[in-house]
Amino acid sequence: MKRLLPSPWLSLGLFGGWLLLTRSFSVGQVLLGVVVAVVMPLLMAPLRPRPGPLRRWSVLLRLILRVGRDVLRSALQVAASVVRAGAHPPRGTFVVVPLDLHDVHGLAALAMITAVIPGTVWTELAPDRSALLIHVFDLDDGVAFIAHFKSDYEQPLKEIFE
Repeated sequence: MKRLLPSPWLSLGLFGGWLLLTRSFSVGQVLLGVVVAVVMPLLMAPLRPRPGPLRRWSVLLRLILRVGRDVLRSALQVAASVVRAGAHPPRGTFVVVPLDLHDVHGLAALAMITAVIPGTVWTELAPDRSALLIHVFDLDDGVAFIAHFKSDYEQPLKEIFE
């Protein structure tokens, strides 16, 4: 069964999405949806990365809570910067963060964290994964931002994935 459906949840999502997009429950559309739901995951299986090892679940829980806190804090800071933008325009800048994290799963998690936090945008990863370019909406101290980013996000991800 695993050979036919390597990703059963993905197949279910594709089948449901097919039926929603076609807005038809005719026999032909249901059969076509089944074909798409079975064939697409089989064709895409070589592109999927292997599941990563998750270690230190307590660190993961603390990281999730920290990111939640930082999302709220950053959202308030960005809102305040937008409100006072006439008198004090935000100092948006690019910051190069040197990376010690090289695991693909950890880097993917770091990309999601960066995308979720208001005021930060992941813009480029060095080809050798040694540095990350981030745009920060309003930045006072680049060195402090890098230290915060590495200690609060990168270090826990290294503990979890490496």
